[in-house]
This record gives sequence, C-alpha cells and structure tokens, in this order.
Amino acid sequence: MPRYFTLDQANALLPRVEQHLRDALFARNEYLVAEEAFHEIQKHILMAGGSIVDRDKVTQIVAKKGASSVIFEQEMQLLESLSVHVKDLDRGLIDFSTWYQGREVLLCWQFGEERINFWHGLNDGFQGRKEIDQAFLEGHSGESEQ
Repeated sequence: MPRYFTLDQANALLPRVEQHLRDALFARNEYLVAEEAFHEIQKHILMAGGSIVDRDKVTQIVAKKGASSVIFEQEMQLLESLSVHVKDLDRGLIDFSTWYQGREVLLCWQFGEERINFWHGLNDGFQGRKEIDQAFLEGHSGESEQ
C-alpha cells in the first residue's frame, strides 16, 4: 500500500532520499567500472589465445562487483522502504504519492533540486510537471489528512 505525503513531509524526507540515491548511483558506477575491467581481462585472454591471469587482480575485481551490487540493491530497497518511486535513476527522478482534489497525483523531485517544486498526474510523467502553486498547496493532502 503506498504512502501519501504532504509537501512538507516529502521535503523533510529529501535529505535521506538524496543520500540513498547518491549511494545507489555510486555503487552502480563502481559495479560498471569493475564490470568493464573484468571484460578487459576476458578480452585480453581471448585475444592472446590464453594467458596467465593475475588471480589477485581478478579476485579484487570480482569482489568489487559483488560488493557494489549488494550495496546498490540495499540502497534501492531502502528507497523503496521510504515509499518513494524511483522513476529514472540516471536522471535522479523521484516521485512521492499525494492527494490533490480527491485524486492521487505525484510530487516530483529531481536530483540536485533543493526542494520539491513540481507535481504531475499519474500518467503525465516528467514532461507533464506543473509548478506547485497556492491552489495546489490548499488542495493537496497526505495520508493522515485524506
């Protein structure tokens, strides 16, 4: 069951969301770097028709891939446990469910923004973002206020 946030509740949660998002992106990048290093070793072995492998280096790369994969999954689960919707990890797009004029809509935040300034309907997406105005502030509610 989704959680419904007021704008103030969602904004208060942003520091935690931002940190988990930052950690997830870092872990994913670490995984991709290790994956590329692993493929380079494989390519070298194939092109050389076999090769002596630096086992310590391969072990470190495999360990880095595994650890970063685990951290990434943990950070994504932590974001999910906060009841936010990760819409686009690369762009850092996060939505928070809320109510506006009796219907479910989404508060929309993008990594790097200081606070939530936009909202959109469930099917509108980023392109349909609307600026939060006084009418929205007066007509929206969260879970305990619905």
